[in-house]
Amino acid sequence: MPNIRGKSLKAVIRDIADGYVVVNPLFLKSFDGETLRDFYGEISRVQNEVRAEKFPHNDIMAIRSRNLKLQRLFGATMIIRNFAKERRIQLTG
Repeated sequence: MPNIRGKSLKAVIRDIADGYVVVNPLFLKSFDGETLRDFYGEISRVQNEVRAEKFPHNDIMAIRSRNLKLQRLFGATMIIRNFAKERRIQLTG
């Protein structure tokens, strides 16, 4: 599994979900095609994990936190798709 800035992909994606790392074209510039595909796939897996967690019905702050995580991950996937489209990198097989 590739490392990004000394961290595993999963750790970086958790940081993205928590708002510590921002995905933008400058962040993605150093990625090659294979790493970008792995990164995109791992984001999809983490999104599914967050969605699979039990929904906190009575806790407003937990609901807000969950939705913010999903929003950040979705935003990252949109940026990655557009970046890959510009670079003509195929994300899915």
